[in-house]
Amino acid sequence: MPLLEVNNLQIGLQTQRGPAQAVRGISFSLERGETLGIVGESGCGKSITVMSLMGLLPSSAKVAGSIKLDGQELVGLPEKKMCEIRGNRIGMIFQEPMTALNPVHTIARQVGEPLRLHRGLTKEQARKEALNLLERVGIPDAASRLDAYPHQFSGGQRQRIGIAMALACGPDLLIADEPTTALDVTIQKQVLDLIQGLVKEMGMALILISHDLGVIASSVKRMLVMYGGSAVESGPTDAVFASRAHPYTRGLFAARPALGAVRAGRLPTIRGSVPELVDMPRGCAFAGRCAHTIDLCQSTKPRETLLPNNHTVRCLRLGEIAASNARAAAA
Repeated sequence: MPLLEVNNLQIGLQTQRGPAQAVRGISFSLERGETLGIVGESGCGKSITVMSLMGLLPSSAKVAGSIKLDGQELVGLPEKKMCEIRGNRIGMIFQEPMTALNPVHTIARQVGEPLRLHRGLTKEQARKEALNLLERVGIPDAASRLDAYPHQFSGGQRQRIGIAMALACGPDLLIADEPTTALDVTIQKQVLDLIQGLVKEMGMALILISHDLGVIASSVKRMLVMYGGSAVESGPTDAVFASRAHPYTRGLFAARPALGAVRAGRLPTIRGSVPELVDMPRGCAFAGRCAHTIDLCQSTKPRETLLPNNHTVRCLRLGEIAASNARAAAA
């Protein structure tokens, strides 16, 4: 049995223009110790998908489908039961550590809180374990900084504190939502290396969200490409990077600057912009922005096509696009 099994997840939100589908039938599974990356533009549904795993959606959100953790259904689980899982069996590193940390509580209190709630540690025991965690994630002179507040730390140190909080109870699943946002490249590498090392050491499953394809390539074994609340392509990271079967995936790769490439004008871009949730096509979410769009794409939702190496793609015109790309490469 997989550690995490998500099947046909659908999330509806209430917007100023009426109800809209933010997630449209996502399915994936994750084994213990496995790593999964989710990539896509802002607004494609990455964060709201993982927020649903934590039970952190707005109260007005309507969730359908299934999310199972070790066989236990999480959709519709009472909040009291969800609190027993959140921060305990599922840990999360949030995108912006300054807003994820409480500015009026000390670091010792915040890192120790999940230990007191889920492990029943006393205040002193939790403080001692918080010190161990801060030292483990590389906070310098941690003993003298236990009673400091978030604003007294740098951005990279705050992210390390967020990692310590997420790992406090030794979760089965760690979710990292853009964990290197607003950090310089040196600190980014340190944070990513820290996460990877701890995940491997503790045998946790990892879901990593990132806009950075380089981060995905070096950090996870499997990946999911999302657009418009749908998974348009998924599979082993090496297979997806090698094939790039979906037009959206190809667009993301084309827009990525190549190290050492001769500068020859502007990078290619995906035409148009991500439509608002209420304006999504009934069929393929990428219809309209895709150069291969036909009328059928607007009205018919593509089924999953299985390629070699357990690589899957959702596109109605997969054969025609592959032939077109082959002709272009041969020209």
